[in-house]
Amino acid sequence: MATSSSLTPPPVPIELHLRNREKLLNSIRHHLSQSSRPLHGFVLLQGGEEQNRYDTDHVDVFRQESYFAYLFGVREPGFYGAIDIATGKSILFSPRLPAEYAVWLGEIKPLSYFKERYMVSVAYYTDEITKVLQDEWQASGKPLLFLLHGLNTDSDKFSKPAEFQEIDNFDTDLTTLHPILTECRVTKSDLEIAVIQFANDISSEAHVEVMRKVRAGMYEYQLESIFVHHTYMYGGCRHCSYTCICATGGNSAVLHYGHAAAPNDRTLEDGDLALLDMGAEYNFYGSDITCSYPVNGKFTSDQSLIYNAVLDAHNAVISALKPGVSWVDMHKLAEKVILDSLKREGVLDGNVGDMMVEQLGAVFMPHGLGHLLGIDTHDPGGYLKGPERIKEPGLKSLRTTRQVQEGMVITVEPGCYFIDALLVPAMGSPNTTKFFNHEAVGRFKGFGGVRIESDVLITANSCKNMTKVPREIGEIEAVMAGAPWPLDKAS
Repeated sequence: MATSSSLTPPPVPIELHLRNREKLLNSIRHHLSQSSRPLHGFVLLQGGEEQNRYDTDHVDVFRQESYFAYLFGVREPGFYGAIDIATGKSILFSPRLPAEYAVWLGEIKPLSYFKERYMVSVAYYTDEITKVLQDEWQASGKPLLFLLHGLNTDSDKFSKPAEFQEIDNFDTDLTTLHPILTECRVTKSDLEIAVIQFANDISSEAHVEVMRKVRAGMYEYQLESIFVHHTYMYGGCRHCSYTCICATGGNSAVLHYGHAAAPNDRTLEDGDLALLDMGAEYNFYGSDITCSYPVNGKFTSDQSLIYNAVLDAHNAVISALKPGVSWVDMHKLAEKVILDSLKREGVLDGNVGDMMVEQLGAVFMPHGLGHLLGIDTHDPGGYLKGPERIKEPGLKSLRTTRQVQEGMVITVEPGCYFIDALLVPAMGSPNTTKFFNHEAVGRFKGFGGVRIESDVLITANSCKNMTKVPREIGEIEAVMAGAPWPLDKAS
């Protein structure tokens, strides 16, 4: 079957980033007014720099720092950007490139190019930052800079505040900007949603392409290659949102498989279950999709049992999602549905309510139900200032405990895995051993796991699933046998 695509990469209006700047400006002005502080100062962000591979002259493909990308949409390295809170003026600072740049890397663009391309009020060179901001400052005393400094609760790393020569000539505020700008990123505009939808569309199409081509005897990395090729060839997606997870057989119980020590290199065997977690990034905005299915295109009874347990949890959460719903409650709902299924099929015994009290769900689904999605795969803002992380198994891995709100894009990714490091202690514990049908659980040794992940937009009264891949067992088997997708319901 020849590879093709029904999709064309859409143009992304730079107005998307202009609106993001306006959203931040309104939010920070509101905060300053509420705090009885004057409405002046400059938001100043430093964009990303190109990185060499260790001490070599190999330059890794550049991808812009996410907060800078959010506000300015600049694809080149070495920039700074400022927003004047008093006037709303946006200022872009470009590096002053040496003449030899034109020989090796192409035309040196004039400042007018960056002003027009990125829809800013004015553009200058980075060596003019001090003079420009001092000239723009209308109040008395040193000009005030609001710099980005705060903790990313997914990575436990801090964002880097802008640095430049002569910054000592300015007053700096390191606490105000980060929570306000992070909260701006939590809900998406219509223009952002359109880009995320395309990332989902091309990634969904690529997942189906992999589904059609997977065969026993292939290597896991070949599945990754098919996906990456399709999203780049037909979607213009040079970057993936994250390192592809192409796990088969027992590897599918390794939650973050695909890393350098486990680089998607196993040979697929007939009878394997594949768990493929891959998402493309388009114009900074990402997707995050997981499909699980048998390598040979036919589910066994045990594969069907676990797959349907996870699918039921996935569908139950999506049916319940709407503004105001607690993400903690959604995680517990997914756990309960999976435990109900495992009990119904004889893998577990006893009262599911008692299992929940003993946190048995975390033995089978140790990760959180999902996360915010946008410019980063794990978009920031999952934890508002105040509430502590929950310490209980499973729930401690949640990337947010918020109530969902309209405009959020969030992943729904329940899973059920057979991980010896979790099962053996639970089956041997006096508190939980009674819940296990040990003989039935033994059938699943080496099984791996199933994860089903879709990207979901929270709407005014419910939600919309942005991901478009086969999910029902009948759909998957039909597509893997050569049926078109979407299926022709009339036939």
